[in-house]
Amino acid sequence: MTERWAVAATESGGARLVPLDAAGLPTAPAVTEPELAEAVRSRPGVTRWVWRSTAEIYPRLLAAGVSVARCYDIEAAESLLLGHEGRLGEPRSAAAAHARLLRAPVPPDPAPRQAVPGSQSSLFEPRSGTELPFDALLQVYADQLARHDATDRPDRMRLLTASESAGMLVAAEMNRAGLPWRADVHRDVLQELLGERYAGGEPRRLAELADEVSAAFGHRVRPDLPADVVRAFGRAGIKVKSTRRWELEELDHPAVRPLIQYKKLYRIWTAHGWSWLQDWVRDGRFRPEYQPGGTVSGRWTTNGGGALQIPKVIRRAVVADEGWRLVVADADQMEPRVLAAISRDRGLMEVAGHDGDLYTALSDRAFHGDRDHAKIALLGAVYGQTSGDGLKNLAALRRRFPHAVAYVDEAAKAGEEGRLVRTWLGRTSPPAAGSGDDGEAGIPQEGGDDLPGEGSGSPADGGFTPGYASSDARARGRFTRNFVVQGSAADWALLLLAALRHSLTAAGLRAELVFFQHDEVIVHCPREEAETVVEAIRAAGELAGRTTFGETPVRFPFTTAVVQRYSDAK
Repeated sequence: MTERWAVAATESGGARLVPLDAAGLPTAPAVTEPELAEAVRSRPGVTRWVWRSTAEIYPRLLAAGVSVARCYDIEAAESLLLGHEGRLGEPRSAAAAHARLLRAPVPPDPAPRQAVPGSQSSLFEPRSGTELPFDALLQVYADQLARHDATDRPDRMRLLTASESAGMLVAAEMNRAGLPWRADVHRDVLQELLGERYAGGEPRRLAELADEVSAAFGHRVRPDLPADVVRAFGRAGIKVKSTRRWELEELDHPAVRPLIQYKKLYRIWTAHGWSWLQDWVRDGRFRPEYQPGGTVSGRWTTNGGGALQIPKVIRRAVVADEGWRLVVADADQMEPRVLAAISRDRGLMEVAGHDGDLYTALSDRAFHGDRDHAKIALLGAVYGQTSGDGLKNLAALRRRFPHAVAYVDEAAKAGEEGRLVRTWLGRTSPPAAGSGDDGEAGIPQEGGDDLPGEGSGSPADGGFTPGYASSDARARGRFTRNFVVQGSAADWALLLLAALRHSLTAAGLRAELVFFQHDEVIVHCPREEAETVVEAIRAAGELAGRTTFGETPVRFPFTTAVVQRYSDAK
């Protein structure tokens, strides 16, 4: 049985194919076949398909009823290898990789395309300007295999590329399956929250709250304009830097309550209101366009649709089909467990070696039973909150778990000095990155109701703006401190998805993966398969832990709920 075949789509809808050896070299002449899906379907013995881009090939196969077990995505691999070589941000297309091989001018990557709301696999279309002759594609692949061998930890880097490629398959399959969505329930929720719709203006409840805000200030104020609100507070003798909720809640003014309520409802109206529903939900399904590795840490993003920021109240519209259930699984305290695994701190691995609440166990060992202090200390170590009480708590953590704290301290020092840091499997930060992921520079805050122009920062951000390659060494250090943990958690999550996908398929279940964000998965399945799916998720989490980090005592448990509605899960 031949393990690897390369395949490329032809302009006529056919395929060019060739078997490959372990070095990526052809073992027979390439062949051309008239139909892509049939070419793949007729070769069930192939265990890994090599192609330019999953986005180009796999949706066509899925549309024809053909799925594959494994693939190697050349453009995803190029992005990972460029990062490892300290060249993140250079063009990542196969055409660019081939130009670098020839020492020729490197073409830029095509501009990102805009999502087509509600369309199935609309992201997954060929991109003009990135086509490459088949022989050139094979040269790029063989060169990439050699570049993997040249990394400091080739086995880990190969595993990262394999898992990133698996994530690409999962993303395409989730787009095709879609998240079950009841449009009638969504409309009822909007009516309940926002009231009647007014043509050309805000819905009734927002208009009422805007009037309350203006009345509290004694003059007309536009609560949807942060600058207008800041000026209004200034006229009232109150200096504010922004209208973020955490800052507003500290003020003593009658406008605060209606303003916070307005912000919350305004966000729902603009991000998941009637227009969103009309654009994004088709035939009872919401099909977000997932982008694996969309952030530098490896976390996923979506191309429009706001799939990773669905408010809990809107989750009432995510309803399983008749006779089916949603299995919603959240990884418990994932990042502290990952820190235990990557630092190999014996004490922290012992704490993380149980399925119970990690912070309670931590507090019993180092914080005299004070769970809140234990949580602040551990998250402060990961996210760089090292002042005030955070500094005192961190000192206690350092005494009890020296290797864990030293691990993130060294990552912070590397960032401050402009050096590269890597996740456990080898994903690499930009050499002078202050941040590349929204909100990753500070301890996560509950919120998400910022108005346009406000961003999503928190007090823990230390004034740092996500997405900006700051020259401030401390900002870079905070980012790289977090990167090695959060990025390694993303490594684990990719292998979780791969393991879960494999187990659901191998068991012959009808269950489908329909949603994923960094620590949560949702599987849609017939009611009678639910318990099997729960066990499959548990087993996949443990297998992903061993595959990613090797044999350690660390456990990766889940809180799992079998529900009819997503909103009932937590």
